[in-house]
Order: sequence, then C-alpha cells, then structure tokens
Amino acid sequence: MTHILQTTMRLQRPREEVFAFFANAANLQRITPPELHFTILTPQPIAVAEGTLIDYQLRLWSLPLRWQTQITRWNPPWEFVDEQLHGPYKLWIHTHRFQEADGVTTIEDEVQYRLPFWPIGEIIHPLIRAQLDRIFRYRQQAILRYFHATMDASPQIS
Repeated sequence: MTHILQTTMRLQRPREEVFAFFANAANLQRITPPELHFTILTPQPIAVAEGTLIDYQLRLWSLPLRWQTQITRWNPPWEFVDEQLHGPYKLWIHTHRFQEADGVTTIEDEVQYRLPFWPIGEIIHPLIRAQLDRIFRYRQQAILRYFHATMDASPQIS
C-alpha cells in the first residue's frame, strides 16, 4: 500500500532564498533530528542537479541504516524530487515544492512511501507514521530557527 505524507509551511522569505537553503545538501543534516545520527556519506560539497546521487547513513530505533537517493527532478526554484534507490522503504518519493506570493514562500512536501515486509510493514505503519510526523515537525522547526523566522501560519502535516 502506498502512503502519502504532506506538509506545508510558510516563511516570510523570498522563494530563491528558501530554495537555495534546500539546494545545499549539507542542510539536510541540519534539519534532521539529532537522535537519528544522520550523516551524509557523499563527499561535499554536492552539486545538486537532476541525476545526483546522495548516500547517507542514520540510526532508526538503534538500527544502523544506509540510504541512497537520486534527484530525479530538478526545477529551481520551484520544485525538486528525490527518490530512494536503496534504503529502508520499498518506495520513497519526496517532492519538494516552493511557491511565493507577496514575499511569503510556501514550502510543500509530499512523500509517497511504501513499507517493506508486507503485511508486517502495514501492521507497524502507525508507529512509522508517528516517527515520520515527528521528523517533519522537527524539520519545520529547524527551518524556522535557520531563517530566524516565525511562521505565517501553523505547519500542516497530513
């Protein structure tokens, strides 16, 4: 079964500035909860473009995991997509969209994901979903801290 996680937040910053933050792969470590021990293995700086491969390692529930994603769409400063090639999910497609109106940038994340080990993966989906929601809430707070910003509206996670 394919699940979808959607988040939205607004920042009072120009889209180009917000997109530039996301275009720097090193910032992924900055917006990931520290207890995940997230590390980018790909030598930096990483020139992000369509086709770029990025390798990571992290710990989830004390289990070491390796993860490789590929940028499959790169359309600055409006959108990019990263897809898991190797990692803990059966499917992971993360679409990042950036829209601006009157100096306020809306950041939209949509993650389509499938869990491995059906049907066990589906049984533990509520636990996985709670972890993803927490990670994305952390991301939003870290983005606010980075930009020394307050949100235009509360972040939405659905």
